[in-house]
Amino acid sequence: MSPERIGYVLKMYPRFSETFVVSELLGREERGADLEVFSLRPPVDPRFHGALAEVRAPVTYVPRARRPEELWGALRAAAPELPLLHHALPELLAADASDAGQALSLAVLVARRGISHLHAHFASLATTVARLTSLLTGVPYSFTAHAKDIFHSSVDPADLARKIAGAHHVVTISDFNERHLRSTYPEAVAATRLHRIYNGLGLGDFPFAPRAAGDDGGTDVVAVGRLVEKKGFDVLVDALAHLRDRGRPLRCRIVGGGEKEAVLRAQVAALGLERLVELTGPLPQHEVRAHVASAGVFAAPCVVGSDGNADGLPTVLLEAMALGTPCVSTDVTGITEAVRHEETGLEVAQRDPVGLADAIVRLLDDAALRDRLTRTARALVEREFDTARQVEALEAAVRASDSSAPAEAGPPTADSRLTADSRVTADSRPTADSPLTADSRVTADSRVTADSRVTADSRVVADSWISPVQEVR
Repeated sequence: MSPERIGYVLKMYPRFSETFVVSELLGREERGADLEVFSLRPPVDPRFHGALAEVRAPVTYVPRARRPEELWGALRAAAPELPLLHHALPELLAADASDAGQALSLAVLVARRGISHLHAHFASLATTVARLTSLLTGVPYSFTAHAKDIFHSSVDPADLARKIAGAHHVVTISDFNERHLRSTYPEAVAATRLHRIYNGLGLGDFPFAPRAAGDDGGTDVVAVGRLVEKKGFDVLVDALAHLRDRGRPLRCRIVGGGEKEAVLRAQVAALGLERLVELTGPLPQHEVRAHVASAGVFAAPCVVGSDGNADGLPTVLLEAMALGTPCVSTDVTGITEAVRHEETGLEVAQRDPVGLADAIVRLLDDAALRDRLTRTARALVEREFDTARQVEALEAAVRASDSSAPAEAGPPTADSRLTADSRVTADSRPTADSPLTADSRVTADSRVTADSRVTADSRVVADSWISPVQEVR
């Protein structure tokens, strides 16, 4: 158990597609961690997974300043409570006004609530605000780098380097990502600690039950993910058309929603696959699990997008491996660390519909191959991708003493100026004894109700100025 009081900084919580965040929170809470979630945006999707109800951490929706007077108000409110404000002012002035305003509000909350460590998911907005909050409070921050936040063409290398160098530590979800960060940002990585920690699964929720030979399960192929370019679902549709033309029509279910839905539906129609390919839209996690478990093959035909975006290591792929569904995927980024060709699944080249088609048929037709691959896949997930293992590694990363950090990354003194590259420690953090003003915190008497499909015991706190609903653009 970590002695820290950890604040999770997330762009949006809960988010339907980010089941790995909920799993991580639950895993840490199971080991006694004291957590609080700070969400920078309110949820926009009323559907939530059932596991969300098990998260006990309170949730605060950090207000956003929309008008100059609101930003000035945030600055005035923060000044008496943040002794390091004048040190961080140059950074705030250089930041986006909305990000700066949220950092000010979050910094006050962090000081008042005794948060001793901040952790953000994704190296983009959440880490921007976490880093500014760290500069304002002296509370160290860390972040988990995933995929789009480090590979997309919109990533600002100088900005990412600052975030890496200033962090207490950085987590990333695959060996591929770790190599990328070390080779692309060597100086920044040298100033911090970089850990590869795989996302984990609560394996009790994913019982291993490989399909028996002769059981058609109702669906030959299942694929799950947001309908975006990097998922490669257009390649899967082409593969299914190829198989149909070869006299091997297969039933396929694609679960998820996204910006490419209309394009994908048009492709299915143009190829005459309406009776074979079903696009279900997004589904709750328990329904996704049932579809994956009953499928003959799970396909993850991931590609590197035209904008450089790529999947890191899809959680649903690990779930399929845990459940005993044979998997086929591509050689993109860290996927091969889980789907090891001819060992835990089959690997094909990205954007190769014929190769994908051949691999699907091979998995469907060869029962001995399926049995060997699925049993080895389950063993790998148990060994490397268990939430318990992930949480232990995350706790160890937070506990790592500053004495193990590189010498040039020592903590600032009270009088030193905190620059973009400075490391910060909890030593200079304002105490939690700062007085609470009457209007500083509004606790919502009404919890998130069953109408929004959340029955969580965790309370949701709405801070002043702007209600979460009004924050949606």
